[in-house]
Amino acid sequence: MNRPFMMRPLLLAAAAALFAAGCAGTKATGPATDTTKSLKSNEPQSISNRAKLLFEDALGAYEAQKKAGAIDYPSLERKFTAALSADSGLAEAEYNLGVLSERQGKTQEAITHYQAALKTKPSLRQASENLAVMAQNAGDVAGAVSLYQGILKIYPDDANSRARLAEIYRQTGDHEKAMEFARAALMREPQSVTAYKVMMRSYLERRQLAMAKLVALRALKIDQNDPELHHTIGLVLLQEEKKDDARLEFKRAVEVRADYVPSHVALAQLELDVENYPGAEAHLRRILQSNSKNAAAHLNLGVALKGQGQFDKAMQEYDEAEKLDPKMAAIYFNRAVLLHRNKGAPERAVELYRKYVALSGGEVALPAEHPLFALMREAESIVQAQRDAVLQEEQAKKLEELQKQQQELMKAEEAKQGTVTNAAGTDAPAPTQPAAAVQPAGTPAPAPTPAPAPAGAPQTNPPKADPNEPSDDLF
Repeated sequence: MNRPFMMRPLLLAAAAALFAAGCAGTKATGPATDTTKSLKSNEPQSISNRAKLLFEDALGAYEAQKKAGAIDYPSLERKFTAALSADSGLAEAEYNLGVLSERQGKTQEAITHYQAALKTKPSLRQASENLAVMAQNAGDVAGAVSLYQGILKIYPDDANSRARLAEIYRQTGDHEKAMEFARAALMREPQSVTAYKVMMRSYLERRQLAMAKLVALRALKIDQNDPELHHTIGLVLLQEEKKDDARLEFKRAVEVRADYVPSHVALAQLELDVENYPGAEAHLRRILQSNSKNAAAHLNLGVALKGQGQFDKAMQEYDEAEKLDPKMAAIYFNRAVLLHRNKGAPERAVELYRKYVALSGGEVALPAEHPLFALMREAESIVQAQRDAVLQEEQAKKLEELQKQQQELMKAEEAKQGTVTNAAGTDAPAPTQPAAAVQPAGTPAPAPTPAPAPAGAPQTNPPKADPNEPSDDLF
């Protein structure tokens, strides 16, 4: 949804005319020459000369800073505050303080200044319109409509309020009503770029590309420096598959306004599509300069850094995106791919792939050709192979340990046998005999030779064996 955020214009003293360009969809005009026509009877009829001089000095400082490309908001606030202090009836100074507050993101302060300006000068239409746009941006559509209708009661022919109402109807999907109010605005103000923008957005959303481009080209004749017009033409060309022409229009948009985020987003995506990662990084960093809390920009910056081989920095960007939007499914897919392919952590990658699937609504919600499925299978096979390798290594270690234990047991047994042998040979040594008495192994010992009888001893014959006695021989 395109929101009608406006870069608020500053006002010239005592005149309800735009002095500085910037309001999206509002044509900037020069200083008013007749400062009395916009005054009502219940409003201050004159402003002190000192207040006017201080106000003009503040405007001069703003113009100089704008040309230099460096706005010093605190110094400008001091200058407009000084002008307001010189004359409290200077509603335009109060309004400009509201503009400066809003540009710095001080929403409540801006509202207070706008309301104070309207209290001093009820006919200050720009203050009412800015309050209405702020209410619309905050989602208070009913409050915005009420404010716009209040403006139309005071200024029945006000074209800009009709154009803003047309935008509200477009945002709510009532294109018929949106076109009706946009045409009514153009009837009253043919140069209303705001009304043209409503029409071109409506045509684009309904894919009436030729009409969208035609309306945008007509609006460019009024204001060639409006980035949204170039951006819309770029979107049309993109849908017509004319990417090179679209890129040129997006570049023109950021040339006329360097901080125009939508075109930086489109250019970053185009560069990512062709893998021009340094080019994408440049646009993404410009986006983050405007809004450091943009989770999608952090995510895409991570993709660009990964493409340049800066894996740790890419992971930091993914982490930042997750902090800002933990439900963004793409964060987990991109982190998983980095861990899987570049960090050697497939198991953690599988967990993140599954989280991506869950946040995306399940596998049935993803197209069959989504790269997730092949990546997940690949990561799972790597994990399984790693587990098998670990198991094999553990088994090999166990086998090696078992073999080592067996070897140690064998050594212990051998050592034990050696100890027994040594013990038998040292503790009970066999009696030594003369060398001649030593018999070769396996030779039966000879029968002992009876000692000769002493000389003179009577000879005795051994008794004869009794044949009736049993024999002692063994069979």
